[in-house]
Amino acid sequence: MNAFHGKRFVLGVTGGVAAYKAAELARLLVKAGAEVDVVLTAAGSRFVGAVTFQALTGRPVWQSLWDERMDNGMAHIDLTRGAAALLVAPATADFLAKLTHGFADDLLTTLCLARDCPLLVAPAMNRQMWENPATQRNVEQLSADGVIILGPAEGDQACGETGAGRMFEAAELFDDLHAFIQPKLLAGKRVLLTAGPTFEPLDPVRGLTNSSSGKMGFALARACAEAGAEVTLVAGPVALATPRGVTRLDVQTALQMREEVLQNLSGQDVFIAVAAVADYRPRQLEEHKIKKKTVPRTLGLEPNPDILAEVATRADAPFCVGFAAESHDLEKYAEAKRAGKKLGLVVGNLIQDGLGCDTNRVILFDAEGAHPLLLADKATVAGRIVSHLANLLEKLHA
Repeated sequence: MNAFHGKRFVLGVTGGVAAYKAAELARLLVKAGAEVDVVLTAAGSRFVGAVTFQALTGRPVWQSLWDERMDNGMAHIDLTRGAAALLVAPATADFLAKLTHGFADDLLTTLCLARDCPLLVAPAMNRQMWENPATQRNVEQLSADGVIILGPAEGDQACGETGAGRMFEAAELFDDLHAFIQPKLLAGKRVLLTAGPTFEPLDPVRGLTNSSSGKMGFALARACAEAGAEVTLVAGPVALATPRGVTRLDVQTALQMREEVLQNLSGQDVFIAVAAVADYRPRQLEEHKIKKKTVPRTLGLEPNPDILAEVATRADAPFCVGFAAESHDLEKYAEAKRAGKKLGLVVGNLIQDGLGCDTNRVILFDAEGAHPLLLADKATVAGRIVSHLANLLEKLHA
């Protein structure tokens, strides 16, 4: 199920140029199945009007403490009841100062004091305003009070200057909210993953690789991070953005991947080998590009190390999860891999169901048997794998 489906958020919009991003965030949340109640300050309405937010959310926009649409006249109290979170984006320097000192001079500040849900703020201001000691003191105090601070980012600003103070983009805030509402099933755990293909060079321009996109591994890294884990991702050559909150280490070859895994293995609770590591590498790396000839050419190969098997047999091995992508007889080969390498969990799929695609259909194999999952997008599949993994870890330490 979509994590946002059926959830309601209150979106506070204060007076900053970045208010246009709040409109896009509202659109993304509604598209994902959430309900959004927008609380717009007087200054905020000078940047984006109430009609825009009403059109995007399909719900009335709230602006005044004295709004008579709430039957009991208590909009400043009732709006956050039952909400998953209150997010203020943009949160100006003025708003942060008011919030720090408990001001309640409009609907949004009063709502923040009387809220019955978590409060998140996305600062947006000129770099000098952000760097000002007063603002930094306010942010430090808000954080100590339990307010979650999202950002700001660095970059070009509307004033023409460059530096810290830019509000996160709408898609980034959407991801932050998605992570925030996830159950923290892996809180306190450290997870090491591999993802993507490896590339074994033959000469300066050619090499052996495969069509793994890395999407499943990256989705799983994100899901683990959103579940509260500290995640390190060892990634083969893929053109994918690093999930928020994940430490990424880029490699090219199987030997490089093995080296990074072994260097980062200490202290890990879980090792998840999602990468499609090349089974062989060229025996000889040519110094120059191999020229085309009409005569046949023999390519000498030698086996690459089995990273997962090596990790699983260590005395200090973490809980190990393997992936089995097969073209046929999935249950036979996946279960054989789990038993042969003594793995806690194997995620199996047919190549035609997942390789290079945005969706996947997998079967989870553990000591209790096979657990098929329905076809879904890889982010959803990753969330289900994390839920199953968390249950296995809980039983292991019960």
